[in-house]
Amino acid sequence: MHTVLIANRGEIAVRIVHACHDAGLRAVAVYADGDADALHVELADEAHSLAGATAAETYLDAAKVLAAAARSGADAVHPGYGFLSEDAGFARAVIEAGLIWIGPPPEAIETLGDKVAARALAQRVGAPLVPGSDGTVACAAEARAFAEEHGLPIAVKAAFGGGGRGLRVVHHLEDVVDAFTSAQAEARAAFGRDECFVERYLDAPRHVEVQVLADQHGRVAVLGTRDCSLQRRHQKLLEEAPAPFLDDDQHERLVEGARTLVREAGYVGAGTVEFLLGRDGTLSFLEVNTRLQVEHPVTEVTTGIDIVAAQLSIAAGEPLPFEGDPQTVGHAIELRINAEDVARGFLPALGTIEVFDLPTGPGVRVDTGVRRGAVVSGDFDSLLAKVVVHGRDRQEALRRARRAAAEMRIAGVATVLPFHRAVLADPRFTSATDFSVSTTWIEREFDASTAVDPDFSQAGPALARHRVVIDVDGRRTVLGLPADLLAGLAGSGGNTGALGTPSTAGGGPAGPTPGTVSAPMGGTVVRWLADPGAQVDEGDGLVVLEAMKMEVTVPAPCSGTLDPDRVEVGDRVQPGAPLAHVTGRSA
Repeated sequence: MHTVLIANRGEIAVRIVHACHDAGLRAVAVYADGDADALHVELADEAHSLAGATAAETYLDAAKVLAAAARSGADAVHPGYGFLSEDAGFARAVIEAGLIWIGPPPEAIETLGDKVAARALAQRVGAPLVPGSDGTVACAAEARAFAEEHGLPIAVKAAFGGGGRGLRVVHHLEDVVDAFTSAQAEARAAFGRDECFVERYLDAPRHVEVQVLADQHGRVAVLGTRDCSLQRRHQKLLEEAPAPFLDDDQHERLVEGARTLVREAGYVGAGTVEFLLGRDGTLSFLEVNTRLQVEHPVTEVTTGIDIVAAQLSIAAGEPLPFEGDPQTVGHAIELRINAEDVARGFLPALGTIEVFDLPTGPGVRVDTGVRRGAVVSGDFDSLLAKVVVHGRDRQEALRRARRAAAEMRIAGVATVLPFHRAVLADPRFTSATDFSVSTTWIEREFDASTAVDPDFSQAGPALARHRVVIDVDGRRTVLGLPADLLAGLAGSGGNTGALGTPSTAGGGPAGPTPGTVSAPMGGTVVRWLADPGAQVDEGDGLVVLEAMKMEVTVPAPCSGTLDPDRVEVGDRVQPGAPLAHVTGRSA
């Protein structure tokens, strides 16, 4: 192996570039049009355009990626995470092209990527597992029969799903049919297949997982556990290692269950076996991620093992360079810094990064693929950076995480930094004796009003604020002023009426007319849920927008008739843009 093509972008592409250079290998980047000046492109030894703007046109186009590998003379391909990383067909195509695939065998990806087959494998090897359907269920009636036999709640899951798509949790028997139909539809749209299975659902569980490394010589090492319970919409926001508050029996069952499962699957490379842990102590296998995980750094800093470097050496045929399972030292926490507006339900946030100040100090590591001036679009994932802290124990790691979150400043786009600052001060998460958070804690219990960002409005661009540093009696003070106020002053030449009130001479921008259906976020129009001329009620879903792998349904602002003049499916829109108009019904 001498040259690695990195079939990815953003922070993980930068991370792999660094690992390649540390190993003395050349790194080749690929890029979409909007990533031409991205950090991973600049740091790589060579870069090739994928000639397109969207994920489908670029990083998900296997033929373009393989063509770039051929042009560059690469002899290996690292897929990172997301995109084609868990595509067995792509892995097979890489191997058939005579290249080294830095990942598990295609057969293992197929077996473990099929959640029904993975569940059957877990059952065969004795991994912890809750009751579930025997394979996929053919119809909603079968799902209801399972619920009647095993009780509620149940989870309807897409057999080929992931990231929370194609997943519905049902608490009431009368909702089973709708949930099954909805899960099928979402799975079909997202993955091209709509097979679903059903299993008992652990209400408000923790999400715990086990990192494994397996070489081509039959050795499987477990690199410890992680807790990833802080999630919104089944997407992780904060992870830590090792998973806290596990008893010895739970730890042993997790470790040995993961080890036997991946060995039985013939797994090679880095992988993660995920489990749910119920409040009553029930453990249940969830899935295997046949790739590098976003949260791998917390395991790296607690074990001292470079997991990406291990992927490279394993793919080259080398044995694991250590005996047994490595010991973990201390505690680590990772904060995912996403471009999302916390107070608006974690909606994706678009814009240009105007300030990007990173934290420093002992025990702090930052992995990122952006810098000041980078444009955050809705085409790709919302992850901007990962802040990883390491301490001698969990409490020291929490103190360092608070310090790092306080030091970090990002302006120009809304981020989840306010969430991290709030949760790191919440005793329900930080307690030294208890751990009461769960995978649904953010939706059920977290108070978004505690997450205030001084660098960006949590109520939308109209209330965005600029920080101005002034001296008051010789003491440094930071003054936050509304951006629209400053813009008004600039546009009027500084003329004001009453103190702090811009002159309204000449009028001002008009607000949206009643009945206007406005975009709550920037993104792409995916589908319309009502036809032109349809009669709709206030609150009915009208149109679905997608940005950064997140779909949002925009409701009707009032009851009335949906006008025929509207944006088209596939159009990209900005926050606040008019999408359509509903003509209100006359009294």
